[in-house]
Parts: sequence; C-alpha cells; structure tokens
Amino acid sequence: MSKRTLAFMAAIGATLIYGLNHTIAKGVMPTYVKPFGFIFLRVVGATILFWGISFFGPKENIEKKDWGRLLVCALLGMSINMLSFFKGLELSTPINSSVLITISPIIVVLLSFFFLRERITFNKGFGIFLGFVGALVLILFGAEIRQDAPNIPLGNTLFLINATAYGAYLIIAKKLVEKYHPFTLMKWLFLMAVAINFPITFSEFLEIEWTTMPLWVYGVIAFVIIGTTFMTYLFNIFAMTELKASTIGAFIYVQPVFGIFFAMATGKDQLTLVKVLAGSLVLLGVYLASKRLKPSP
Repeated sequence: MSKRTLAFMAAIGATLIYGLNHTIAKGVMPTYVKPFGFIFLRVVGATILFWGISFFGPKENIEKKDWGRLLVCALLGMSINMLSFFKGLELSTPINSSVLITISPIIVVLLSFFFLRERITFNKGFGIFLGFVGALVLILFGAEIRQDAPNIPLGNTLFLINATAYGAYLIIAKKLVEKYHPFTLMKWLFLMAVAINFPITFSEFLEIEWTTMPLWVYGVIAFVIIGTTFMTYLFNIFAMTELKASTIGAFIYVQPVFGIFFAMATGKDQLTLVKVLAGSLVLLGVYLASKRLKPSP
C-alpha cells in the first residue's frame, strides 16, 4: 500500500473520528461529565500525550518573540474553541454541531481578508453570504423541544463562536507552523491551555463522580482524549506529508455526513427539513468560499 493511499486513509480516519465525536461526547453530558469538566480532562490528557510523543521529535527552543503568538493561539484554539464547542454540544444537537462546525473555512476567508488583505472574489463573497444564511436559519428556526437540548439557539450560536475562534487560530498559527515542528507546537500550546482553562474548568472536573460512573463513560472520555484530540492531530500531520493542504481541507465536507449518519443511526438526533435546508446552504457556501479558481491561460 502506497504512502499516498495511507495518507488518504489517515485523513478519512480523522474526519470519521470528528464526525462520531458530536454524538459520542454529547452522550455523557451533562449527566456524567459537564462540558467544562470535559475540557479539563481533554487538555490535561492531551498535554501528557503530546509531551510524551515530543521526545521522538526534534529538540527546539521557542524564540522569545513567538511566546505571545503561542499564548494567543492557545487561547483561541485550545480554550475558546473547545469551551464553546462542548458547551454548545450540551445545549444543542449533534446534527446542528456537525453542520455548523464546517463554517470554519468561511471564517478563515473573512479573517484573511481583514488581517492578511487577501482578495475576496464574487464566488467567495456569495459563498460567505450563503454560509451565514444557512447558519442563521439553523439558529433562528432550528429549535426543537428536546430534553437533551435545552437551548438550541444559544448552543448553535456557541458553535459559531467555536468556528470563529478556530478560524482565527488557523490564521495566527500559520507562521508558527512554518517555523516549528508540530510536536514542539502542540506540547507548548496544550500546556498553556491547561493554565488558561484551569480556573474555568476545574470546578466541574471536581463534580465528576468517578466511583458511580458506568464503565462505558470511561470509554467515552478515553475516546475524546485519545481519539478526538490526540489521534486526529497525528492522522492529519501524516496526511499533510503526502497530500496538499487544500485536499485535506476538502474532507471537512465529509464530516457532516459521518456526523448526521451516526446521530440518526444511534437515535440521538433526527433530520428535519430546516436542518437539510440550512445544512445545504452552509455546505454550498463553504464550497464556494474555499474553492480556488484556476488562473485564465
């Protein structure tokens, strides 16, 4: 089997884990683990794993001028991003999160326009418009009466905050990724994230009743720490060695498919006309906003 084929499998594996996470993580919140307590477990667990694997990477020192950028990246990518997503997942539904998480490329295009002065073409502008219309449809008209989704509009809004923070993280981290090895970046970013998230998440972590928790909940926690946080990053890193970044980015279109199918198959969510319409607008918008036009001959 060629390395390129393995790279495609790694990218699909990361996308599959992300898609399953929407339903699996929600299944334990807030009954067994509250969202902020989950983030405490996630960042501490990932920090231990990334520091462990960093010994197999190069020994690099972070330059003094880059520590501020690292801190901002940790705040956006490992704090605001994670906290808003898991809190939104508690309040909303797996299908809503699967759809709205894909709006990140649109946020990247917008932020690139404001901060990097990248030109927005008509296609990109129309894509941004469609994506946000789809997101608004889901926020304003996608509310359902569900015991496990107590505040869908607020949850959906938090998904947008999550996508915005992650988009900003990608823009700001770009120079760091070009300069340092991924293992070096991840070990420091997650260590900073532990310090940033500690005062927000530790109280909910203390509320976890480990002795009365069913065994399957331990499995979910392990899946989120090892699978959603650690393995997906390693899969994407390997995929980047053989595939273009644009090719890997295209896999974000597949994530809602996995997420929606798994949520429906397990009976944790159902597809409605509003979700189909909003999801179609978001995905079409993301496609147009992130599509690269070939230069005219």
